[in-house]
Amino acid sequence: MMNHLLAIAFLLLVLAAIAAAIVWAFRRSPYTPSETVLFYLDVLLCRLLWRVDLPATLPEGCENGAVIIANHRSPVDPFFIQLVPGRKVHWMVAAEYFSLPVVAWFLRKTGAIPTRRGGADTGAIRAAIRYAREGGLVGMFPEGRINKTDEFLLPVRPGAALVALRARAPVLPCYIEGAPYDGRRILSPFFMRARVKVRFGNPIDLSEHYDAGKERHLAKELTLRAMKEIARLAGREDYEPQLAGRKWMPEENGAADADSEAAEESAP
Repeated sequence: MMNHLLAIAFLLLVLAAIAAAIVWAFRRSPYTPSETVLFYLDVLLCRLLWRVDLPATLPEGCENGAVIIANHRSPVDPFFIQLVPGRKVHWMVAAEYFSLPVVAWFLRKTGAIPTRRGGADTGAIRAAIRYAREGGLVGMFPEGRINKTDEFLLPVRPGAALVALRARAPVLPCYIEGAPYDGRRILSPFFMRARVKVRFGNPIDLSEHYDAGKERHLAKELTLRAMKEIARLAGREDYEPQLAGRKWMPEENGAADADSEAAEESAP
């Protein structure tokens, strides 16, 4: 009888410890309760399934807002970056994903910005500029789509640099290595083990260009500079990134995030 009582007491202590840990996590979290649950699910996926190696914090200089740019190999690339800053990163995501109820709920909870692809979306760009200007973090993929090729990077568009210039915020380059994706099914990463590495460069201070004029020309130069930093993080110092031409179009299957094209064509 005594052994049963001890077992029950031990179980109650374990449950109480778990409950206390959950309460402590929710109180310390910068997110709402539902966002906190999603964050810790992200932690489990990244640590156990994808074994992500990443820095503990963002580099200094991003405290007052930044535009994070990264290479793009998988639909779950934002999952890795989200673990680092301890606050929302507002990713610009193709609007068609918001037509799916469950996906739309998840995207709204994570602060994603719906963006029309294949043309200007002034509202989305204004939202991105506002977040970055007010001290938030905005995430963008200059390639504009998932890179399924053997090329290190696809040709890039300068929309992210335009957002950073207008928000008066730095650009933070990020390189993601080993992201899982089978190239066909959007949910495939959740059934794939991987070993992912995330590396950040130093924030690129754009303050000397804020009032220089010729935003579009500057944005192209700054985009190439930022992409060269991503190449350097990957050990590809000699790589020369290319700008996408005017006939650039997003993929028809909707597998990519829309951001840079809309930003380049909008002028809020």
